[in-house]
Amino acid sequence: MSRSGRVGVGIIGAGMISDQYLTNLSQYPDVEVLAIGDLITERSAAQAAKYGVASAGDAATVLGNDDVEIVINLTTPDAHIAVSTAALEAGKHVWSEKPIGIDRAAAKQLVQRADEAGLLLGIAPDTVLGPRWQTAKRAIQAGVIGTPLTATTSFQSQGPDWFHPDPAFLFATGAGPLFDMGPYYLSALVHLLGPLTQVVAVGTKASETRSVRVGPRAGDVFPVEVPTHLTVVSRLAGGETASSLMSTDTALYRHGVFEVNGTEGTLVLGDPNYFGGAGLKLYRPVTEFRDGAIVQEAELLPEEGPLSGRGVGALTMARTIRAGGDLHIATGEVGYHVLDAMTSIEESVRTQAFVDVESTVAPIPALPVGFDPFAATL
Repeated sequence: MSRSGRVGVGIIGAGMISDQYLTNLSQYPDVEVLAIGDLITERSAAQAAKYGVASAGDAATVLGNDDVEIVINLTTPDAHIAVSTAALEAGKHVWSEKPIGIDRAAAKQLVQRADEAGLLLGIAPDTVLGPRWQTAKRAIQAGVIGTPLTATTSFQSQGPDWFHPDPAFLFATGAGPLFDMGPYYLSALVHLLGPLTQVVAVGTKASETRSVRVGPRAGDVFPVEVPTHLTVVSRLAGGETASSLMSTDTALYRHGVFEVNGTEGTLVLGDPNYFGGAGLKLYRPVTEFRDGAIVQEAELLPEEGPLSGRGVGALTMARTIRAGGDLHIATGEVGYHVLDAMTSIEESVRTQAFVDVESTVAPIPALPVGFDPFAATL
């Protein structure tokens, strides 16, 4: 059935992240949130009342709504595949929070199922669609830093147990710094420079258990199932290399180290967990010494386009559903490749050897310069 006008959206999962999605989606005129579902129906009802959404209940409430065309999957990582599969079987397009899943084979089947059904599948993060990352991609494509050579990324913290009232799932299999924060950094690498081909990694953990620090369950002890400090070296298809530190075991809080080095300069981009807002710093090779010191100043590259937020990935899908084109670039294939890379990193930690990343993706285009999520286009 052919449709026109705004694209109907349903959300499954009414936890903490749903506030960001609902806040932003309400500002995008090309989509309309019609239903919210959650295992805890009181929670979905509260979010529906808070954001003026007409229907609330469980997952079936969303999947059974004929006007919902895109299901946004905000469940926990271990449920991503099952919920996304159910949505595809209900004939819905799917946007899922990262990662695509925690099982490589099941994630590959999900991508194939969407393709066979002729449905769009998108995987977070959609921060890569923000003006900072799209401006950086166009700059790299235009040769601003010459030929890309290397990338350096890092995030360090004491861990989400210091602020999250129920953090155990963030230290369980399929989470940890690699699966929780890693998708932001690895997805940005793939969007900017291309697919990963090989990885080698070392991983450790500071302790076998942690405890809840805040909220009603403060003091509860839970197991740490995954490495919480990883050092990763990646090779990319274009010949570039990347070094990445991913840690929730450091007293020093330092997020957002993301630098791309080329033959003619270095781009400093900041935290891939954010869409933008601060511009890009461009450093040129040093050509001057003054009073025995290196003289080097950054050129600020302004970001092109309005600053958006979580949910813009679903918006690009909505516009693609109605009008076609190539706006949908945070695809299931990219999400699967990132999962494949993360799983390969896990294998490298276990085997202490280089591991090939078997999947790949085609070059990812940049969004058009005039892309505006706040414009009504449908």
